[in-house]
Amino acid sequence: MEYNMKYKVPFVGYKLQYKNLKNEISRVIEDTLNRGDLILRKDVEEFERNLASFVGTKYAVGVNSGTDALIFSLKAAGIGSGDEVITVSHTFVASIAAICHVGAIPILIDVREDFNIDVNKIKEAITEKTKAILPVHLNGRVCEMDKLMEIAQKNNLLVIEDTAQALGAKFQGKTAGSFGIAGCFSFYPAKILGTAGDAGAVVTDDENFAEKVRLLRNHGQRKNSEGKIEILLFGETSRLDNLQAAILNVKFKYLPKWIKRRREIAEIYDKGLSNVSEIKLPPAPNSDPKYFDIFQNYVLKAERRDELSNFLKEKGVETLIKDPIANHKQPRLGLSHFNLPYTEKLAEMVISLPIYPELTQEQIDYVINSVKEFYQ
Repeated sequence: MEYNMKYKVPFVGYKLQYKNLKNEISRVIEDTLNRGDLILRKDVEEFERNLASFVGTKYAVGVNSGTDALIFSLKAAGIGSGDEVITVSHTFVASIAAICHVGAIPILIDVREDFNIDVNKIKEAITEKTKAILPVHLNGRVCEMDKLMEIAQKNNLLVIEDTAQALGAKFQGKTAGSFGIAGCFSFYPAKILGTAGDAGAVVTDDENFAEKVRLLRNHGQRKNSEGKIEILLFGETSRLDNLQAAILNVKFKYLPKWIKRRREIAEIYDKGLSNVSEIKLPPAPNSDPKYFDIFQNYVLKAERRDELSNFLKEKGVETLIKDPIANHKQPRLGLSHFNLPYTEKLAEMVISLPIYPELTQEQIDYVINSVKEFYQ
């Protein structure tokens, strides 16, 4: 994304969102600084309660990033050297990197039309070394978790969900992050609930699991019954900053409204672009009652994708082409032995259109008309 260029329709709405919430955000920042509450104080605790309640889990633990949420969840689950974890290549690289960072081996399988893990390919990927499945709920749609959980339970595998793009998304009425032993969230600024920097969290129903993540985020430290600091393991510095938590608490009350607006925009895109034969749209918001999608991203599969991107740029519409080289085809990652034909096809076709609550109807119509103009 080119932030030095003036777009008629920017890809993200950082500045507009801040302008709308400036007074509220300024108040909580000032309050936090006046209290001197900077590390693991009430704002973090409040955010953890908010998140656990929203997702429907017993515990939430704030950490520095979604990547650390994944790494700590794998460590807390006891996954390490030589263990295999099944996931996908069509994801942000952090999903795969987290597996490697704990010494485990990523086993990559292909995705389906909706960009999520093809559950029908999981069984053939399971070996005696497989310890977990890491489904990625991409773009705000939950994976087919009923079948995935059935496979995991039959094979005694743990499920750690990458929910970085799916806060509030549901499958069969159950919220992303509440299916497996853990759900791992990111609150990077571009996320549907984003803060002013990096932030993440782990949610779980397992008290011991939550405590392990708390230890890992803060150098293995906790106070014993006598109030003395004891160190139980070698951890990291990966605490959710109190200032970031305070900002997230301000934004949390707007989250349901923002989800509703994203779904409205997706519906408008769907109606406006459905007759363009050269593009394949994501499932419409109400097309399948099993799914409640939150449209973190609105991703097309487009013919002549790169030409479309350049045309839209000239028209003043900022888009995103994420991972034009599939992760397993990045030559330095050592993953090229995986044969994932649909993932490789997607790398040549996917393009994300702007979708955020601050978009105006005029801007949405302009995007639709610009896409149509290209394919006429």
